[in-house]
Amino acid sequence: MPIRIAARAVLVHQERLLLVNAWPGPSSILWCAPGGGAHMHESLPTGLAREVYEETGLSIAVGAPCLVNEFHSAFRDFHQVEVFFRCTLKGGTLEPGWRDPEGIVTRRRWFSRRELDGLPLKPDSLPEIAFCGGIAYDPLEEIVEAEA
Repeated sequence: MPIRIAARAVLVHQERLLLVNAWPGPSSILWCAPGGGAHMHESLPTGLAREVYEETGLSIAVGAPCLVNEFHSAFRDFHQVEVFFRCTLKGGTLEPGWRDPEGIVTRRRWFSRRELDGLPLKPDSLPEIAFCGGIAYDPLEEIVEAEA
């Protein structure tokens, strides 16, 4: 199986970071940045803006890359490389009636830096990148599976 490439948004607005659930349904406690897999013949920034809108209803401007993360599961024959981009909010709000057309994202929320302490999220370096700046590579790690 080929390595999957994905783009994710590091979107901080009013000192809060936007996160979404990492797995479909309410059983997962893991949070991640919004975004998704790259489509053939679509640039990562274009795909990222589309994915963020689908998952959250928000319009964004995609800036520079700030983090590369990769994870895998030998058990599921899965390996993903994610490129995180700094983004800014162009418009929209987190409307209660919104629905992700793919049905994967069921929760989305803005988190303050303090609220991220102890929150199960991936990658581990995301809070530092989001609130302190810089550029990082988060090395290959085993995937965190959904928890019941």
